[in-house]
Amino acid sequence: MQRAVVLGGSIAGLMAARVLSDHADDVVIVERDGLGPADTGRPGVPQIKQLHVVLEGGRLQMERWFPGLTAELIADGAVPSDGDAIEHYFDGVRKVPVAEETTIGLTRPFLEGRIRDRVLGRDNVRLVPGLVRGLLFERGRARGVRFAPRGAEDAKETETLTADLVVDATGRSSRLEHWLRDAGWQPPRLDRMRIDLRYTTALFRRGDELPGVAVVQSLSSPAPAGTPQQDFGVVAEVEGGRWMVVLSAYGQPPNRDAATFVERVRDTPGAPFAEIAACSLDSDIETYQMADSRRRTFTGLGRFPAGLVVVGDAFASFNPVYGQGMSSAALHASCLSAFLRSGERLDEPAWGYFRRAEVVVDAAWGLSTLGDLAMPHVTGPYPRGYRFTSWYVEKLGIASMTDAEVNRRYLAVAHMREHPRVLTGPSTLWAVARTLRATRRRAPVPPQRSGSGSVANRLRSTPAS
Repeated sequence: MQRAVVLGGSIAGLMAARVLSDHADDVVIVERDGLGPADTGRPGVPQIKQLHVVLEGGRLQMERWFPGLTAELIADGAVPSDGDAIEHYFDGVRKVPVAEETTIGLTRPFLEGRIRDRVLGRDNVRLVPGLVRGLLFERGRARGVRFAPRGAEDAKETETLTADLVVDATGRSSRLEHWLRDAGWQPPRLDRMRIDLRYTTALFRRGDELPGVAVVQSLSSPAPAGTPQQDFGVVAEVEGGRWMVVLSAYGQPPNRDAATFVERVRDTPGAPFAEIAACSLDSDIETYQMADSRRRTFTGLGRFPAGLVVVGDAFASFNPVYGQGMSSAALHASCLSAFLRSGERLDEPAWGYFRRAEVVVDAAWGLSTLGDLAMPHVTGPYPRGYRFTSWYVEKLGIASMTDAEVNRRYLAVAHMREHPRVLTGPSTLWAVARTLRATRRRAPVPPQRSGSGSVANRLRSTPAS
């Protein structure tokens, strides 16, 4: 492959560019925001200052493509945690901890800046600042991109870049449908699920409160129709000795008032939130709204241009409460690698890539939308077998409160390390039934906190290479 062009310098685009650097002589990233300050983020990403999560499945893929990245992030201030240092609450009751669960607390600009440095440090990767205006098509395939150089976005003239492969990483606002229709192609099916989510993030200065705790999550049962839904809350210790707090609400207008936000943090179920609310606020209040989750399905198309693939939020964008975005992007990059290594021809549609990536998308979509459909304001579409699936997932959730093995399997799926099918295997079904029988005979006892375990130490000692 002589040249590949990646549209968008998000984490999805950067991961795709890293994979392509092993297969193309020249990899060009077209990014409207250019480089920008490494630790402040790109201004074209309105949610850049919101809390982002790197699930373990995504971290492992990032480590695969950037060996030593985990150790580098921790050395620069990211906060590793595992086991008892991660507290999950449901309706204010703490779930049993799982020793194998790990995470890293950091801000998105911090992570994105270091991945970008690694990608642009490769000899055959370069970034061109510009606004994408459309795709070039020729003889049944994508042949490149039209873009307006940075500083000339309003000019009618555009420049072009030809390519053997074009990767759309322009996010959930991708204009892929318009580009395809304009060239006479049928666009992929676009599914939407309206969730009407509003979320708010702020930083607090960390002191000596909550020793041994690095991450706290609070979820609540769906409220009855017509009554306000309790905030969902997530707290993570991030670089610079700070707590980053995000509150998610359905249907409620976002509010940037500091006193109101602190009060909402204090009222979030789970004891740690009240302690964090007593800390000093260390940032402005940042808000963001997300009307719907969406995904595109490509494999049902009868024809599609060769030389074109789609990654990240341009492929599927999920409810951010579940933290699947960046990890999905990392998995899409690995699907792209598998496709390129398979020897499939680039002058034919990339069905091999789309089949692989849709396994990732379907798993993440099924997990997140199942939770969304439990909300009374979400009206579907409902998948086949929804009633039984939702009944079983409710029982699974009850069992995961007190059974460490059931919770371990659930978290492996939630962290995108395992496919959701493991939750319906015979051994999991038996474990759920056994635990439910036991809970009828005794009330669950919330686990006590203890010191951090060995997995965080293993993360700290990941060798750089």
